[in-house]
Amino acid sequence: MKKQLTINEQEELLSILEKRFEKNKTRHEKLDWTKIEAKLKANPSKLWSLDEMERTEGEPDVIGYDAKKDEYLFVDCSAESPKGRRSICYDHEALEKRKEHKPADSAINMAEQMGIEILNEEQYKELQKLGKFDAKTSSWILTPPEIRKLGGAIFSDFRYNTVFVYHNGADSYYAARGFRGLLRV
Repeated sequence: MKKQLTINEQEELLSILEKRFEKNKTRHEKLDWTKIEAKLKANPSKLWSLDEMERTEGEPDVIGYDAKKDEYLFVDCSAESPKGRRSICYDHEALEKRKEHKPADSAINMAEQMGIEILNEEQYKELQKLGKFDAKTSSWILTPPEIRKLGGAIFSDFRYNTVFVYHNGADSYYAARGFRGLLRV
């Protein structure tokens, strides 16, 4: 699979990202697009991952900067769980466990293929401070190993002005459940 964008594809994606950045200043008040763009241009594989996030309707945007690691943090900021990443179970083990009515893929597999991280509970809650996300959908979040060993996985959503964390069998999947990703650039 080609994991590189053409120059035209890069320019088109950078334009989309810049417009989203300008439109949503409250997510990144003290950050400078020029520095972010320079870092993106220097990392074509990261642009490819961002394009995958965009292609699956995640609407990635910068939500922070890690000064210690000199990394900008891009997260899926679509109002609902990305449409191109729904109806999937949690991980490969859960996918293999299903004998009938298998989903097309899993959240962990897709994130790995896209070159992104699945949000953990803390990251998901931090995202919710920037807006209202998953008011009608839900998103798988990184599950602690002790829960996963028992066959479960966790997901979150936003209802009643509250972030909820729930559990389900890792092999379950629903049309309204996907996952949100994080990319460090």
